[in-house]
Amino acid sequence: NLMATKRYSGYIIGAILILLGIIIMISFNSLVKKEEKVKLQWNEMQNAYQRRLDLIPTLLSTVQGGAKYEQTVLQEVIEARAKANYVNVKANVVSAQGNTAQQEAQNELATVSNKLLLTVEKYPELKGTKPFTTLQTQLERTELRIKIARKDFNESIQTYNTSVRSFPTSLVASIFKFENKNGFVSDAGAQKATEIKF
Repeated sequence: NLMATKRYSGYIIGAILILLGIIIMISFNSLVKKEEKVKLQWNEMQNAYQRRLDLIPTLLSTVQGGAKYEQTVLQEVIEARAKANYVNVKANVVSAQGNTAQQEAQNELATVSNKLLLTVEKYPELKGTKPFTTLQTQLERTELRIKIARKDFNESIQTYNTSVRSFPTSLVASIFKFENKNGFVSDAGAQKATEIKF
């Protein structure tokens, strides 16, 4: 009878260890998947910002030809683009500092681009040209992509951080050094980021 009790106790302990191992494995894999989703959304956001940076020279050359007397505004856009291009954010390295620096530079670029677009209002002959209307469509789509990329990035950060803080995943997160990530969610005015508007 004592042997049977020991055997059952061994089975119970074995079953608990196997169950614990399964919980750890599932939690770990879930955290890895969510962390990879954050990186993917981070890269999507970088791509959207890069698309904006790539379209600005076309905007400049289109406006430059038709609005020759707006050199000050054109220069501001050139400088803001150079600054936004200079902010070095590494792929797959999600950091609050990189995020903040990039957001500030992109906001400045969007602000001066909007200023440039306001000056275009003085030149109806430029505003109605095919190159300008084509560019307008591309920029509007890019701004939508940026907005969606920010939203998706925020959601992936929130999902990941919730997992890191929830039990029992929080135990696995602390063992394997998964830490909370800061994104736009932590910024007070993040949802009010500046957009280029026509």
